[in-house]
Amino acid sequence: MLYRAIGEYENYISRIGYACSDDGYKFNKMCEIAFGPSEDYEKYGIEDPRLVKINDQTYITYVVLSGHVRDRPNVFSAVATTNDYREFTRMGIITGGGTDNKDVVFFPEKLGYRALDGNESMIYFSLLRPSAWIGSAYGTDRPSIWLGEGKSLTSIERHTLLLKPERKWEALKIGAGVPPIKTERGWLIIYHGVSNEKAYSVGAALLDLKEPKRILGRTKWPILEPEEDYERFGDVNNVVFPTGACIVDGELFVYYGGADKVCCLATADLGLLVDYILQED
Repeated sequence: MLYRAIGEYENYISRIGYACSDDGYKFNKMCEIAFGPSEDYEKYGIEDPRLVKINDQTYITYVVLSGHVRDRPNVFSAVATTNDYREFTRMGIITGGGTDNKDVVFFPEKLGYRALDGNESMIYFSLLRPSAWIGSAYGTDRPSIWLGEGKSLTSIERHTLLLKPERKWEALKIGAGVPPIKTERGWLIIYHGVSNEKAYSVGAALLDLKEPKRILGRTKWPILEPEEDYERFGDVNNVVFPTGACIVDGELFVYYGGADKVCCLATADLGLLVDYILQED
């Protein structure tokens, strides 16, 4: 597990720690910082790491800030690789300036794409949330989840509006949570939604395996919302924020931040969750 951590509140610069587990429930933390700001573009903090393995290589997408949190900075997304969670190779920023682009996650494999000339190539797909892309020109009036396509992980060449806020619990904005999970019936998308009252909850959707632009189903109501004290009170109140997941014997483990203060786990039967998503639409 990679998690965001802040050791002091004066400057509120976030860094990334490492923890490991034999059973997915109890984690042991490494005392040292696993991944800290070292490049000039990271000096105000790095946060929200998401892990995905593509062709036996582990990639980490993460957020870098252009200023201190209290200054309401613009944000960018960057990517790095690692083999041992101790040494990291940075691949640089992958989102453009001025878009306030967060919540970038990669699909765990390349997918086929047929171009206008009829030729098919293998493309990297990703989910992202450019908050500045709102208004009639973008087809949405609130920050939404977009589908990105590119020939490399560091170049997103095509963007398609995928999911936008539809219900009260996600009225303010939505963003991708964990990297897409491949199931027999579609790509499982776990995402966060924010209400006008600034409460963070979790929803889910299912995308077509071959054409991820095609939405097969989406939950109308949250599958997880702030209820426990550790989710309701912290550095930011009323937050459940998913960023990692794995499947263990048919059970989905979703790791999430509670109130920007603690790391938490929620579980669900994977098959039942997929059924629920398809029944909801």
